[in-house]
Amino acid sequence: MRFTPTEEHVALASAIDEIIVDLGGSDLVRQWAEGNSEAGLTLWRSLVELGLGALRVPEAAGGAGGTPTDLAIVFERLGFHAAPGPYIESVAFLPHLVDSAEQERLSAGAMATASVTPDVPWAVDAEISDMVFVVGPDFIAEGSVVRTAESLSPLRKLSELREGDKRSRDAALVQRARDEATLASASYLVGLGERLLEEAVSYAGVREQFGRRIGEFQALKHQLADVRIALTFARPLVLGASLTMDLETGPRSVSAAKVSAASAAKLAARVALQVHGAIGYTAEHHVGNWITLVPAMSRVWGTPDVHRARIAQSLAVSGGGRH
Repeated sequence: MRFTPTEEHVALASAIDEIIVDLGGSDLVRQWAEGNSEAGLTLWRSLVELGLGALRVPEAAGGAGGTPTDLAIVFERLGFHAAPGPYIESVAFLPHLVDSAEQERLSAGAMATASVTPDVPWAVDAEISDMVFVVGPDFIAEGSVVRTAESLSPLRKLSELREGDKRSRDAALVQRARDEATLASASYLVGLGERLLEEAVSYAGVREQFGRRIGEFQALKHQLADVRIALTFARPLVLGASLTMDLETGPRSVSAAKVSAASAAKLAARVALQVHGAIGYTAEHHVGNWITLVPAMSRVWGTPDVHRARIAQSLAVSGGGRH
């Protein structure tokens, strides 16, 4: 399969980059991590004006009726900038499950979040969201915050939810929504990895040890090259999954994309931390927000182990009866 981004995809990605940079970029991310969400909410409104809120909402409900590939393109750029907020829940997951009136609210810019059994036991940013839901294997219900919890990443404010009255949903529809959220999380991880690689290469060009820039050391060059290779292999899996979601092998492709993207992003985080040294742990340097976000995003919407098991089960079923 060959995938070449369309001119519309390139323009959309560039527009997202421009909006985020103009609104502060890494400073915006730092402010959100420190508990100041003002700039992040301004970003949310700006991206809604761009059409992000309506991306996966059906045209009949006032949405754009975009494709899973559009979703993958968007979320790689959001990941590159570590855009904070419940973007996956609002844009990729809930549009498939809420009622038409709620879809119209999403298109208009409502921020929504959810806890989802078993992938996402804690809802992200529930206290600032306009709509909050609890989603089970075959239902959706309005949710209310019971208590908050710490995340691996300061960019993710977590809440345990209590479910209200349930509305039944077809289990296959819920699974499809989970797959789209998983696809978005995989693409977001590729974006995180790309940013961490960029930061590592840049810092390796200025940091010195033993009178030499560390980027000159052969061992470090090999590590950076390994990250480049891992991300280069992960991206086609994500984009391929976005193109094949409606096929029988679609769910397996989504799981493979999540495993590969998580692995590549973790490698990027590890090498970026090594390159930056102790400063990578500090709040003074923005790279720490990207580094801590990687393990958090790797665990939600199915851990790599969960998706490896899903791949194995799918292969066993498809190979059943063969000798």
